[in-house]
Order: sequence, then C-alpha cells, then structure tokens
Amino acid sequence: MPRPRTHDEALRLKLLDRAGELLSADGPKALSLRKLAADVGTSTTAVYSLFGGKPELVNAVYLEGFRRFGARLRGISRSGDPVEDFVRLGLAYRESALADPHLYSIMFTKALPGFEPGAEATRTARDSLAPLVDTVRAAISAGVFRAVAPEVIAVSAWGIVHGLVSLELNGNLPRDFDVAASYETALRAHADGWRSTQVSE
Repeated sequence: MPRPRTHDEALRLKLLDRAGELLSADGPKALSLRKLAADVGTSTTAVYSLFGGKPELVNAVYLEGFRRFGARLRGISRSGDPVEDFVRLGLAYRESALADPHLYSIMFTKALPGFEPGAEATRTARDSLAPLVDTVRAAISAGVFRAVAPEVIAVSAWGIVHGLVSLELNGNLPRDFDVAASYETALRAHADGWRSTQVSE
C-alpha cells in the first residue's frame, strides 16, 4: 500500500496563499519560511521540499496568481457577440482580483522590488491575456471594432480595469460609490468607444 503524500497539492496551495498574504501585506521582509510554515501548520522542510527556497517560492506565488487569473478568463464562454465577451472578460478580471487580492498585488503592482519571474511564470503571465486579445481580434474581424492593432485595444482595456480594480482594492473609491455597476458601465463605454461606427440618434 503506497504511503500517503504529506506534501500534497492542498498544502502547496495553502503555502502559496499564505506567502501571498505575507508578501502583499508587508513585502519581502515579512516572508520568513519558518513563520510561513508555522502559519500553515507544517515544517520548513515541507516548504523546501515543495519549492526549494524563498526565490522559488516567490516565483511560485507569482505563477499561481497568473494560473488562476488565466483560468478565469479562459472560463468565459463565447456568446457570439464579441463586444459582450469583451465586457464579460473585464468583469472576470475584477472577479479574479477580488478573489485573490493577495496575489493580485504581486502579479501587477511590482510589490517585490527586483523580482524577475522565471521563464514558465513569464510565459503564463503573457498567455493569461490571450482570451482578451482573441476577443478583440474577433471584434475587429467582424467589423465591430475599428481596424487597429488588437494589442492597442487590449492594453487600453487592461489599463482601465487595472486602474479601477486597484482603486477598489486600495480603498480609494468614495464610500457611496456603486463599484459593481459603475465598473460595468465603464467597460461598456470603453467598448463603445472602439466601435467602427457610431450610431447617431
């Protein structure tokens, strides 16, 4: 009978989430492997066994953030309307950030000075936005969006959602601000701005 795995996927994810919380709250100085292990109820040996050391752990946190983010974007099914899909991807971006705020700051805000992700993490981060670029491409091909480089529209959309989400996560929006409704309204207005023709009333 095989021996049970002590250092399993559940433990790996617990360590990554807790490491993300420590890093996003107080930066690299807060990430002691001994403290991390104690917080999760395991040993430093387990941390080394799973990740190899602190640099590899930080890279794994970054990679896990983009894996989750990419999975959420890929999980948005195509509706047949590229503009609607464009908006739904923007909504999924916010959902991902709110679900994993401790990873979001590490993924997008340079919370770790000097950190350079490894090749796999870099590739995963780059590929995570592929659903957005593909949707923009589909909208351009259908004549819905203006014929510009898809990356121009995708990056501008990223700038809007990142700005709004960052304001929300940092508590910088007015208390009476309806975040969810205003966020979707902004996404739809942005999509309308890229339409190839403007409907006059």
